[in-house]
Amino acid sequence: MFRELAATAIQPGAFPRRLGSYGGTTYGPLVVCVGGMHGNEPAGVRALERVLQHLRQTRPPFNGKLVALAGNVGALARGQRFVQRDLNRMWSPARIRQLKTGNLLEIETAETAEQRELLTAIETEVAGKFSQAVFLDLHTTSAAGAPFGLISDTLVNRRYAQRLRTPIILGLEESLEGTLLNYINELGHAALGFEAGQHASALALKNHEAALWTTLVTAGCLPPEHVPNWHGLQRTLREASRSLPPVLEVRYRHAIRPADQFVMEPGFVNFQPVERGELLAHDRNGAVRAAETGYLFMPLYQAQGEDGFFLIRAIRPFWLELAAWLRRLRLDRLLAWLPGVRRLPEDKNSLLIDPQIARWYVLEICHLLGFRKQARQGNKLLVTRRRQSEAD
Repeated sequence: MFRELAATAIQPGAFPRRLGSYGGTTYGPLVVCVGGMHGNEPAGVRALERVLQHLRQTRPPFNGKLVALAGNVGALARGQRFVQRDLNRMWSPARIRQLKTGNLLEIETAETAEQRELLTAIETEVAGKFSQAVFLDLHTTSAAGAPFGLISDTLVNRRYAQRLRTPIILGLEESLEGTLLNYINELGHAALGFEAGQHASALALKNHEAALWTTLVTAGCLPPEHVPNWHGLQRTLREASRSLPPVLEVRYRHAIRPADQFVMEPGFVNFQPVERGELLAHDRNGAVRAAETGYLFMPLYQAQGEDGFFLIRAIRPFWLELAAWLRRLRLDRLLAWLPGVRRLPEDKNSLLIDPQIARWYVLEICHLLGFRKQARQGNKLLVTRRRQSEAD
């Protein structure tokens, strides 16, 4: 379905934490970009280097500041996803509090030091004065396929993701605990993940550059005429996913552990249509089949990882437009009036739902208004949305 360019353009390497910055002399937006949160994904770091090099050579007028950071520098030097622990699963609020107070309730790993440095770098930047802060987290996948954006479903995140003209995936980082995007969203800033293609492909590098330039233009850092081959970059992203739905949501995550002996069947790519019951993989218990009909998403073809695959489905544009309209009217305030729904007094972004009472499309209405993360609290359902920024 999708073909990647030859995997010779991007190789692992040694990188500093701070790759560089540009601008900062005028008040404006802060754009923080992180590449290489996983060490076998160097394309994002290489793209950041190339964009910074072009900015320094051409010196266009720039509103605000761009900061480029490397994620897991130790794993990048080794060319592997992580050294001891996945750095992109370590950003839960409780763990960040422990890290800051020096009361970490776990054994330190190589990634603990990585996180301390990266956290300090991020907090140093957001402590400055800026009109808005935008975070772009650059990734690649072990399978081939079209590029796509990942967001928590807030209106400001949607705006940045839609400008990329690639599919937008909702609900992925809501189903994964401790991601960097989760942490940034909880701070109230715009945050976008971008998956550019297969790990070492030249196409992934090109897609990352296009995503970075597009984010800078969307943020208002510089006009399109100062971007090299602006229309070509936009065309590259648009054509890479021309036949795919514009917005999809995660329906199922197949979590795995090393002891599962999980092996994906060969030949699958991102966004490949699959049918319910179709054979997707094998583990120590036998065949692993699709739980429902939809699109296969991020099948695992690498040694390290906790996610075997995901299943996603398209969302009709009508529902997205309705959701945006409802949110602009602040109708989420009326949710607590529905039978069986109660807002938590200590957290305006959380609702407690009694499923024995709230039976008629209450959860679907909550999704429309951005309440996507679910957990159980006794016999009640706790639904939470990401902190809303002022732009929402």
